[in-house]
Amino acid sequence: MTAPTQSAVTPDAARTSGAASPAPGNAADRVVKRRRIMDILDRSGRDSLLLTSNTALTWYLDGSRVHISLAGDPIAALLVDRAGDHLVTFNNEAGRIEAEELPQGVNLHSIPWHGQLHASAAGLADDGNPLMEAAVAGELRAARQQLLPAETARYAQLSADAAKAMTDVLTAATPGTTEFELVSDLAARIVAVGAEPLVLLCSGASRSGFRHPLATHAPIGRRAMAVVCARRHGLVANVTRWVAFDAGTPQELDAEARIAAVEADIFRATVPGAKLNEVFAAIQDAYVRHRFGPDQWTLHHQGGPAGYAGRDPRVTADVTDRIVLDQPFTWNPSGPGVKIEDTVLLTEGGVKVLTVDERWPTTEVDGRRRPITLRL
Repeated sequence: MTAPTQSAVTPDAARTSGAASPAPGNAADRVVKRRRIMDILDRSGRDSLLLTSNTALTWYLDGSRVHISLAGDPIAALLVDRAGDHLVTFNNEAGRIEAEELPQGVNLHSIPWHGQLHASAAGLADDGNPLMEAAVAGELRAARQQLLPAETARYAQLSADAAKAMTDVLTAATPGTTEFELVSDLAARIVAVGAEPLVLLCSGASRSGFRHPLATHAPIGRRAMAVVCARRHGLVANVTRWVAFDAGTPQELDAEARIAAVEADIFRATVPGAKLNEVFAAIQDAYVRHRFGPDQWTLHHQGGPAGYAGRDPRVTADVTDRIVLDQPFTWNPSGPGVKIEDTVLLTEGGVKVLTVDERWPTTEVDGRRRPITLRL
């Protein structure tokens, strides 16, 4: 193991060189997050915690980018101890991290690009044996549940940007647009607003039976679904929309209304203090109530809390986390040829939809405006 060293690049020099971005994060929010980690250490009787996952790192660093490849592991690890925060990264990443991604008050350490990242970070602990993230995964998830003010503002803007990208792309689509062309246009718009397209899905009329349709060269035809999961500042916004070039069949219109009614039941069950497995039971009941059948929930995951992961976690009968105010969610009930999905925030006034573009057609469902198919 190579011992980490303090970066030779000073923060002031790094942040004033070239076109460096201001340091990410919000100081007030980060104080609260550190207190939440200290509470975990207090309950465990330990003095340090090693964070290694993208979800935990981007949450605690309040939006820092700690990846290079979207498919790869983070290129940093963070030791949180009672004296401070210690971010360890590779020497070929340290300059950019310090210049553009390091929040104020975080100590940066670098190791050779071929070094052992996690072992080096763990070695900074006084006893060399910090508490590992996996040992307190549930407590860390609880610490992420309630968004703080600056996080909420960033999430709302990202969600609006994702919804606007959907409107721009689908409004310009034609029956001859291929699935690949549609998702490439979506990707371009997401990247243009400084976000990362983590998931891009599209199913045209010939592939509407697939719940997770990776794009193909097929034209979208008379009807299509598009899905995007976009990440910025660590937060992930998820949205599904439909476009059609005819009036729709009676069966399609009926199914669209019924899946929105399923979602309305889920929203009513999403209240502070409820357990996620209780919401899951409500989802199962809703499919039956709205004539989708008792097995429909088995054909696709149903969503769950959102935020610094696409779902944090996916809801199942075994997840007993309790819902709190200011917690984000993305529920995604689906049926044959239909799906509805938006990113929302649970507020004192109830569920507030974040992925909103006023240009998109909507209808009222249970007192809330919900998206319908865009018909061109």
